Amino acid sequence: MPLRKDRSFLMEVSKSVRSRPIRNHADGEADTDAACFRLLGVRVDAIQIPEVVIRMERWISEHTGCHFVAVTGMHGVVEARHDPFFRQVLMWADLVVPDGMPLVWIGRRKGYALKHRVCGPELMLTFCRSTGPKYRHFFYGGAPGVPDRLAEILQRRYGIRVAGTHSPPFRPPTTRERRNIIARIQESRTDVLWVGLGTPKQELWMYEHRDTLAVPVMVGVGAAFDINSGRVKRAPVWMRDCGLEWLFRLLQEPRRLSRRYLIYGPEFAWKVSLEVLGLKEF
Repeated sequence: MPLRKDRSFLMEVSKSVRSRPIRNHADGEADTDAACFRLLGVRVDAIQIPEVVIRMERWISEHTGCHFVAVTGMHGVVEARHDPFFRQVLMWADLVVPDGMPLVWIGRRKGYALKHRVCGPELMLTFCRSTGPKYRHFFYGGAPGVPDRLAEILQRRYGIRVAGTHSPPFRPPTTRERRNIIARIQESRTDVLWVGLGTPKQELWMYEHRDTLAVPVMVGVGAAFDINSGRVKRAPVWMRDCGLEWLFRLLQEPRRLSRRYLIYGPEFAWKVSLEVLGLKEF
């Protein structure tokens, strides 16, 4: 996706979301069961994949409204530092899960028993594997053909029920297109809506539509669409465990990810160091 178009799309989504009143956990409406810690002023829930799956199933069974999960790593935390409104959107998320070994390491330092990161591809596969045909799934995101391929693979592998797929355009959707896709999702009666737009677009999109969609759970999983569909190769396990998956991804897509990892990465490390050493409070 060309950078210019990507920024235009993000500005369009942000403009729409910012026109609505922001709410957060202080209002008492979001799910606050999980223990959490703060990182650069961003709430991160100290939770692991099995617990996320349990929470998602509970939301589906209770039918108490639309909930959304933000799968957040270093990139999301730095974006939240740059944009206070996006930080508030994360505060309103029902779960902000630690996608990234730096977040896991900091959580451990703060006393939480976090063994693994909660990354989008693994969360998606674990949920589909453990629930099989129990629920209906809708896949929103990815390049043309990717959500269809992803749905086909997961259906064949785990027997999931596919409620629908949609690859949004690389440009801001028209009002008519937006209404049509919302209507499609509503009519699909999906239980889980997987959103693969990348951070921060997917979180803004979920926040914008959480009051209009009758979907129990929305999960922003970013690169999971490309990885689980086989379009992009994932880093070896040893690189994931050492916190080096970012390097593997950067080597695969240097043009798209250079800003995220070569600019945001050092900024994240510097600010976290200041916070950990007690030299600055965010």
